[in-house]
Amino acid sequence: MPPASVQVAAASRTKVPIYALGLGSVQAYNTVTIRSRVDGEVQTVAFQEGQMVKAGDLLVQIDPRPFQAMLDQALAKKAQDEAQLANARADLARYTELATRSFASRQQLDTQQATVNQLSAQIQGDQAQIDNARTQLGYTTIRSPIAGRTGLRLVDQGNIVRATDTGGIVTVAQIEPISVLYALPEQSLAAVQKAQAAGPVTVWAIGQDGKTVLGQGTLTLINNEIDQASGTIKLKASFENKDQALWPGQFVTVRTLLETLDALTVPADAVQRTQQGLAVYVVTANDTVEFRSVKVGPITQGLAVLEDGVSEGERIVTAGQYRLQPGAKVHVATDRPPQEAAADGTTKARSLAKD
Repeated sequence: MPPASVQVAAASRTKVPIYALGLGSVQAYNTVTIRSRVDGEVQTVAFQEGQMVKAGDLLVQIDPRPFQAMLDQALAKKAQDEAQLANARADLARYTELATRSFASRQQLDTQQATVNQLSAQIQGDQAQIDNARTQLGYTTIRSPIAGRTGLRLVDQGNIVRATDTGGIVTVAQIEPISVLYALPEQSLAAVQKAQAAGPVTVWAIGQDGKTVLGQGTLTLINNEIDQASGTIKLKASFENKDQALWPGQFVTVRTLLETLDALTVPADAVQRTQQGLAVYVVTANDTVEFRSVKVGPITQGLAVLEDGVSEGERIVTAGQYRLQPGAKVHVATDRPPQEAAADGTTKARSLAKD
């Protein structure tokens, strides 16, 4: 019988990243609903729907004239009281001088002093009225408190807005940076905590096709409790999102890097399932094969980590195993490094990982 043709890959030490996968949704880093704090007519809408705005940019101008009039009135009232205070202080100085020569009674002096004190307090109240009027006038100019993207405009120019309105005028969502809230099984908590203790934990947001990387970010939060209903722990990651590939409300798969192993690996296709456990075909020096039980660790990205049973450099059969028996003579068709052969083992890796 001619030798069976097989493909092999050498067991080699490789940097193997270990990931945890979870489903999540994208959230704006900050969201602000812009509301009016005073009643008045909307004179100007200074933004376009969907526009990127900076912190401090003008969004809406409310008619300031009633509030300017209140401020002018408060300023006039203070000026009037200051004039009265100046006169009262002049009278107090006269009474003080007359009292030294017994031409004014103590009662007159005390009464005038009380008048001065009263007017001084009144001016402090006037200043408070001025400050309040300026504050109300300032509320007529509505600026964005954060940098972000505006949403749908809920109020048009010419409408009357009120401080009691609950709907708001527009929402501003900060999407640079942006957050992703996702969940992992509670069994992953210890590994995530260990990774976070070692330094910043890198995460990737993957699109719904399972392949497209939408962004790379950093884990920022491990929630302080496990959801008992689902047996999961919630986590939050932050992404710079300069290209705006992530959008609030979007569903993504989040890949969290737990650790990177320096381990002996073979393509996942090489691992066979038997009644006695997992095994591989090893090609010996005389081009025969032996069936060897192995202890398999994590399987990721088409690579299987071998914890025991195989030595570095040994040739492992990756294709053609169904024609083999222990001791059979083989013809090696291709020698491939595990990184190249791993691409063919992705489907099988997932099956083994589930078990």
